[in-house]
Amino acid sequence: MRIGQVASAAGVNIQTLRYYERRGLLEQPGRTSAGHREYLEDAVRRVGFIKGAQELGFALVEIQQILRLREDRSSSCGTMRAAARAKIEDIDRKIRSLRAMKRSLVILERSCSTDRSTRACPILAALDDSATRRRRR
Repeated sequence: MRIGQVASAAGVNIQTLRYYERRGLLEQPGRTSAGHREYLEDAVRRVGFIKGAQELGFALVEIQQILRLREDRSSSCGTMRAAARAKIEDIDRKIRSLRAMKRSLVILERSCSTDRSTRACPILAALDDSATRRRRR
């Protein structure tokens, strides 16, 4: 299969395939005498695997490790389970962080009156205070 066919079948663009190749997520394909990439049918399935892992929140570095794990016949499902558990914990941390951000923003939004000048805007003041605190660190 040529690069455009793989990209279309996998639902990604050509640049994504080239990037995956550079990152080592996708094997370098053979080339025709004209220099065109020729992928095996498995490339579409592998790209689908990568995209599925991304949808579950795994970063490309993690996906690279998962792909190695998948190909290592001596590894156990327990190793993948541990990776899934770590990702779940990471997602839980992000959810807690997002909830805290939302609570803060809701409080700021409620304190803002639309008829005030931006010079007296509590949201802008809070952002200025936050910037000042970061510079002091």
